[in-house]
Amino acid sequence: MFMRLLQVHTKSDSLPVLPMLYNDNILPELRKAPGCLYGGLIQNIRNPEECISMTLWDTPEHAESYEQSGMFQRLLTQAETYFSDSQEWRVQLSKDVTLEYSPIQEEPLVKSYTIAAASRDTVGTLDHGRMYIRILSIKLLPGKLEEFARLYNELIIPALRSVSGCRYAFLTEGIEERNEVFSVTIWDKKEDADLYETKGIFDTLKKKVQHTFSELYQWKLAADKSSQKRIATSDDMIARGYEVVAGRGFR
Repeated sequence: MFMRLLQVHTKSDSLPVLPMLYNDNILPELRKAPGCLYGGLIQNIRNPEECISMTLWDTPEHAESYEQSGMFQRLLTQAETYFSDSQEWRVQLSKDVTLEYSPIQEEPLVKSYTIAAASRDTVGTLDHGRMYIRILSIKLLPGKLEEFARLYNELIIPALRSVSGCRYAFLTEGIEERNEVFSVTIWDKKEDADLYETKGIFDTLKKKVQHTFSELYQWKLAADKSSQKRIATSDDMIARGYEVVAGRGFR
């Protein structure tokens, strides 16, 4: 599978309108796009004006054909009136990567990711509802991606299958920066994901794979333990929560 993310900031008065536009105009068009498995508009829980259009595809070629056909630009034009007048497009879930653009309207860049591990072979269950999506970004040691993906398949996915409310989990691999990955988990509701953390399941699983994390993050863990104070680093894992405000699986 292949994932595309388009992250935008919306005008505050457009928040009730954008999900309706996505449901009525964008999802029907995505259904027609060959290879499109899922389309969803997700909204940041803490910052509601940040929205992401997340689409899943059979192959990178299907996603590329979607862009080249002109459909993406046409749908973007329909929605851009609801976007804020911000001077930047944030196109990656990582906190430190932004794309600046000139006052002349240009098509925003889109970040794409290959799916390195997934809990199911279909996304057909992701049809509706205000589900909760938890996206965790992780920076790995060089050369550790294959091992981390194997452990994700062998340890993390089986554990998540037994966690109440966890509907779907997959690991995405950045195309441009191979040492950064995203663990995407989809939940029936936010409270299920919160229990996953408060019960210590997340910390238990993290300990099983943290030897693959970046050197800076491993140093941070050791420094935190010795000083009993939390030290912030640029390699910290970043967890963000999103609510699905419009979405549909096509298979």
